[in-house]
Amino acid sequence: MSHLTIYQDNYADSTVISNRFIDEYMKSANDAQLKIYLFLIRRMSARLSTSVSEIADIFNYTEKDVLRALKYWEKNHLLTLDYDENKALTGIHLQDLNAPSAPAVKASEVSSPTCVVPISSKLEVVEKEVVEEDPYEKPNYTLDQLKAFKSEEETSRLLFITEQYLKKTLSSSDMKSILFISDKLGFSEDLIDYLIQYCVDRGKKDLRYIEKVAIDWAQEGITTPKQAARYVHKYDKTVYDIMKALGKSNVPTQVEVTFITRWTKEFSFGTDVICAACEKTVLATDKHRFEYADSILSSWYKAGVHHKNDIPAAEESFRQNRIAKTSSGNKFNQFRQNQYDFDALEKELLSN
Repeated sequence: MSHLTIYQDNYADSTVISNRFIDEYMKSANDAQLKIYLFLIRRMSARLSTSVSEIADIFNYTEKDVLRALKYWEKNHLLTLDYDENKALTGIHLQDLNAPSAPAVKASEVSSPTCVVPISSKLEVVEKEVVEEDPYEKPNYTLDQLKAFKSEEETSRLLFITEQYLKKTLSSSDMKSILFISDKLGFSEDLIDYLIQYCVDRGKKDLRYIEKVAIDWAQEGITTPKQAARYVHKYDKTVYDIMKALGKSNVPTQVEVTFITRWTKEFSFGTDVICAACEKTVLATDKHRFEYADSILSSWYKAGVHHKNDIPAAEESFRQNRIAKTSSGNKFNQFRQNQYDFDALEKELLSN
């Protein structure tokens, strides 16, 4: 296929973007960083001033989003930020990417905030907010950093586990997300394992979503899987009501949460029905309480129980069935039970 020539009729009223920016910087920047940088180039070309609040309004970002983008480009040496003695942002100095490396020109060295100088341009920013480093901003990791991360024995194990959870081969972008969670957020291997399992169990396999959950946990000061489990369940009163009804005071394990989810979601039982089964369970056994309660609730579900008032009828039907089975098995040993034979019930339910 032949090459295509790209041209336009009118070259007036245009903004020039350095080829070096397109070749070296554009591919690694996110949407907000790209839009804000191009907007600054446009304003600089027109010799217009702006402000952080104006940029935020134009692109529907928060002011913190804008400040993070400016700090990103400063780290990549495409601009420098000027501050006054109170550390308030007063100016943005755009660097000339086509010129050799040269010292930045500060605000005090430029005669006009909108004039053009040989190697850079000065753009006035009307903003009096102190710029703070975002401790949760994802660094722009290099391939060398990624290779070093992958070469660690613990990392290899972690990446393998992640691939098993996500059921896919991790891309470089995915690995950078894991590196960010491990390096910048300081998560241990166990905590990352729990994080990914937690998200996957909820149908969320996108690493960007997992990053957001990780940042939320980091902001809450979570450093262990136990703390994470307590945090994700602390607002779910139903879980702890059921745990209490079963005589449990520990943080719910994943298996225990799975049982509770089955009862509340699949069976659609209210807490009163579930707690009624839990009360019978506690009277019957000290072991395997979740399994025992699950057997009771499963039998109630099959019997068509929807509300607590339906339980007596289901129990009476269950009792009659047991009497019929006993009578058919031994016609000389007919008897009428007034209460549950809990030992027999436990064996029967747990064998189902």
